[in-house]
Amino acid sequence: MNNPKSRARPLTDEEEEEIQRQIAADPEDAEATDEQLAQAKPFTEAVPELFESIRRARGRPAVEKPKQVVSIRLDQEVINKFKATGKGWQAKINEVLKNAKVG
Repeated sequence: MNNPKSRARPLTDEEEEEIQRQIAADPEDAEATDEQLAQAKPFTEAVPELFESIRRARGRPAVEKPKQVVSIRLDQEVINKFKATGKGWQAKINEVLKNAKVG
């Protein structure tokens, strides 16, 4: 289980063997039987209240006036100038455009 993006050093063969030995020795880590698997329910059915509370808690909260995603082509120098201002550079573009006189 070596993750190429992980910064942790890889486990030695001995460490991996010890981990596998401990897993095998765990009395609460028995393999599920075919009968148990046949009776298993999806999480959404097994605990619907918990699933619903988790689903509602995920993501950003609803806003009164949500922003709309659009695609716009800007000169690279414009993007670079806004990015140079740091975090929130896209919101700064939004503010400039909102305050711009059009027409």
